[in-house]
Amino acid sequence: MKAPAALQALIDDGVIDEVMRPLKSGKEAAVYVVRGGGEVRCAKVYKDMAQRSFQQRVQYQEGRKVRGSREARAMGKATRYGRRQQEEAWKNTEVDALYKLRDAGVRVPEPHGFFHGVLVMEMVTDAEGFAAPRLGEYEPTQEQARAFHAVLVRQVVRMLCCGLIHGDLSPYNVLVDAEGPVLIDFPQVVSAAGNNAARQMLLRDVNNLTAYLGRWAPELLDTWYGEEMWALFEAGALQADTPLTGTFEHDERLADIGSVREAIEEARQEALIRQQGREAAEADHT
Repeated sequence: MKAPAALQALIDDGVIDEVMRPLKSGKEAAVYVVRGGGEVRCAKVYKDMAQRSFQQRVQYQEGRKVRGSREARAMGKATRYGRRQQEEAWKNTEVDALYKLRDAGVRVPEPHGFFHGVLVMEMVTDAEGFAAPRLGEYEPTQEQARAFHAVLVRQVVRMLCCGLIHGDLSPYNVLVDAEGPVLIDFPQVVSAAGNNAARQMLLRDVNNLTAYLGRWAPELLDTWYGEEMWALFEAGALQADTPLTGTFEHDERLADIGSVREAIEEARQEALIRQQGREAAEADHT
């Protein structure tokens, strides 16, 4: 097939040899099957994001490091330059996360480099060598559902021990290769220590997976792995191999306080989004 413009630069530089076919396309990126280095790989081409998407990203970006004060100021004001810097930071976050998580033993695609805004990485395949299905397209047996859940919970623990939370984990951000689940899509990865919504996002990630796999293994629906691992993380007692039981004793006395804090945080985020929208509109008219 004819190479998209974004991938032609990689062919010209000898990074890849050819573009074989499209694999999938989403709101934020299109993924192609390519050949390079004597292997079949994937190339993730990020799409340019509109201001509305940036506003939705605010909650994920809290606590992330910015390389310079000028970039930080521009991103905070949502100027055109700031939006470009924000877009680059969004892409680089996924690349950095893949390398970090891969080194920590998390099951993610192996990255092969970031060139001209394109992420080249391992092609995840099933037992027959075809593109691996997403977990949401896979119908496991009861035994497989239990096994997949155990693997995924351990991957979330390893991520948390790296100080990261996926932030958008669902059956459609997990592939199933010949050996089991593989986590994908990390541009929205969250800082566990620097983001006020970190706990909420962790629980949502774990609950999404538990709810899906609980269709085949209903006993999973009575587990509390997210709450358990977060409590251990806050206490500084969580390690990559820490045994988990799935049980958790809720403190009912704190329930109302937690709800109030969540409501305050949601209101704060909404106010920040509105403010950035106003500043962006003003910047566009200047």
